[in-house]
Amino acid sequence: MKYTQTIRVVLMDTPTETPSIYVISGGVGASGEQLVRTAIAQFQDMDISIRVFPKVFTKRQAKHILQSAADDGAIVAHTFVDTKIRRAVSKYAQKLNIVEIDLIGALMEQLAGSFDREPLGKPGLYRLLHKSYFDRIDAMDYTFSHDDGQNPDGWGDAEFILLGPSRVGKTPLSLYLSIMGWKVANVPLVPGIPPPRTLFEQDKRRMVGLTIDPSALVQHRVHRQKRLGVSGEGKPAYIDPVKVFEETVSIEALLRREGIPIIDVTEKPIETSAAEIVRIVTRKIKTPSDP
Repeated sequence: MKYTQTIRVVLMDTPTETPSIYVISGGVGASGEQLVRTAIAQFQDMDISIRVFPKVFTKRQAKHILQSAADDGAIVAHTFVDTKIRRAVSKYAQKLNIVEIDLIGALMEQLAGSFDREPLGKPGLYRLLHKSYFDRIDAMDYTFSHDDGQNPDGWGDAEFILLGPSRVGKTPLSLYLSIMGWKVANVPLVPGIPPPRTLFEQDKRRMVGLTIDPSALVQHRVHRQKRLGVSGEGKPAYIDPVKVFEETVSIEALLRREGIPIIDVTEKPIETSAAEIVRIVTRKIKTPSDP
C-alpha cells in the first residue's frame, strides 16, 4: 500500500481578535484537546479559546461544526479515526478556506503502511480498552467538584453521599472512595443551619452519615486551627467540648429522622470506613426499597 501525507497551510484574511481552535473528535476529544493545549502552552502571550466537539459520528455533523468554525474564523484540529469522515472534513475545510490540522491521520496511515493492514476506524476504542482507568479519573473529577457541599445540582449522579459535621473526615473518605472508582459527594451538616432543600430529595439509599467521638472531633478541629494559624477565640463553640457533644447528638438525630445509616469513624482506618460505606450502600441498592 502507498500512503502520502499532505500538509496544507491556509492564512486567514482577517484573524479574530481572540484566536479560537475547534477540536473535533469521534470520541470524547480528550487526546486532541490535550495535544492542542500542550502546543498552545508555548504561546503564553496569547489568549486562545478552545472548543471541544466530541462524539461526531457523521459527515453532516462535521460539516455543521466546520461551518461554525468558518463563521468564527477558527482553526480546526481533529482526531477522526474513521477514514471517510477524516477525508470529508479535510475536503470541506479546504472548501471553506479553514486552517485544518489532522492530528491523527498521518500517524494512522503511516502505521497502516508499516503494518500492511487497515485500521478498524472505530472511535473510542482506546477509552473502551482502558475503561476502568477512565472511570476512576471521572470518579475523582466528580468527587473533587462535589466536595464540601459544592455543586448540588450534580448530587443525583453521586454513587455515595457522605454527611456529617465539619472535620469528621468526609473529604479524605470521599477521595479514597473516588480512587476506588466511586463518584462521591459530601455535605457538611451544621446545627441551626438547615441543609440544602434538595439534599434529602436525593436517593437516601446512597447516603451514609458519619459520626465520631466528640473528644476526637475537638482534637481534629483544634489541630486544624493550629495548622491554619487560627485561634479559637472567634468561634469558641467550634472547639468547645460541650458544644461539640451537642452538635454530634443533634446531627445524629437528624440523620436518624431521615432514615440514613450512620457509621462511627472514631479511630478507624480509612480503608475500614470506606469498606463499611461500600457494603452499606451496595447492599441497600441491590435490595429493592419499600414501596
